[in-house]
Amino acid sequence: MSERLDLNLLRVFDALLQEGSVTAASERLHLSIPATSRALGRLRRAMDDPILVRAGRGMAPTPFALRTAPRVRSLLDEASALISGDREVPIAELERTFTIRINDGVAATLAAAVVDATSAVAPGVILRFVGEGSESVEALRDGSVDLDIGVGDVAAPDIRGAVLYRERLVGIVRADSPLGRNRRPTLAQLCRHPHVSASRRGRTRGPLDDALDAAGLRRHVAAVVPTFAVASLLVASSGHVGLVPQRLAEQYGRALGIRWFPLPADLPELDVRLLWHARLDSDPAQRWLRETIRAALK
Repeated sequence: MSERLDLNLLRVFDALLQEGSVTAASERLHLSIPATSRALGRLRRAMDDPILVRAGRGMAPTPFALRTAPRVRSLLDEASALISGDREVPIAELERTFTIRINDGVAATLAAAVVDATSAVAPGVILRFVGEGSESVEALRDGSVDLDIGVGDVAAPDIRGAVLYRERLVGIVRADSPLGRNRRPTLAQLCRHPHVSASRRGRTRGPLDDALDAAGLRRHVAAVVPTFAVASLLVASSGHVGLVPQRLAEQYGRALGIRWFPLPADLPELDVRLLWHARLDSDPAQRWLRETIRAALK
C-alpha cells in the first residue's frame, strides 16, 4: 500500500534536507532518532525516491529531493501563514531560517545591522544571506528565497515590494591620492586615472560612461571585479578610481583608508527594494523580519 503524505511528513522532509542527517533532523524536530528514521522510510515510499543517500561519512540529497525541497518549503510557509493568521508570534521562541538574496553593496552595510537586531530578540532565528544570481522571481515563488533585497522593480503581480532607501554611486580613491584631496574632481580629472569596475557580469561600461561620452571623454577601465567590496579593497591598495554605493563609502571609507567624493555627473539614483511573495504577506514571522529590516536602517 502506498504511503500518503501529510504535513508532518513534509516537515520531516524539510528538516532532513536542511540538516543533511537523520540525527540532526531529529534534534531540530524534537523527535527520537528511530521516529525520524521511520518517517524517512515513509517519505521514500511516498515519493518513490531515496531522498538521502550515503556520501562518505555523511548523507547527500538526491536530485529529486533538491528539486522538490523549494516546493515543500513553500507549502510549509503557506500552511504556517494559514494556521497563524493574524496571531502574534512569540519572537523570542521563534526557530526559523530565513533566506535573503541580497546585493553585495547592500549586504556590506545592511547585513550586520539586521543580524544584530534579530539575534538580540530572536536567538533561534538564522539569517542565510545568498548572493544575487539570475534575480528570477521564481525563487520567491517556490520558497527557496524568502526576501530579495537589491536594486530592481516589482516584476510580477504576485510579488510585493517596498522601497527601503535611495542610493547613489560615488567615486572612491586611496586617501593619499592627489585626486582625493579635491572633493569635487572634474570628469576630465577622473579620466586621468585608471578605473576599476565592479560588475558581477564582467561589464566595463556603466552610467558614468554615458556622461563621459556626452562630454567627449573616455575613461580607462583597468580592472573588472565581481563586487563593490573587492573594488574598495583594490582602490585602497592602488591608484585606481572606483565607483561604489555612498553608504558603503561612508561606513568603511576611513577603515579602508579611502576617500569618497560626489561624481560630477547627473547619474540616476537607485531605489533599493525589499521584495517578497504575496503568500507571505500576512505571515507573522516574516512580517516581523521585514519590519526589523526597515528599523535597522534607521
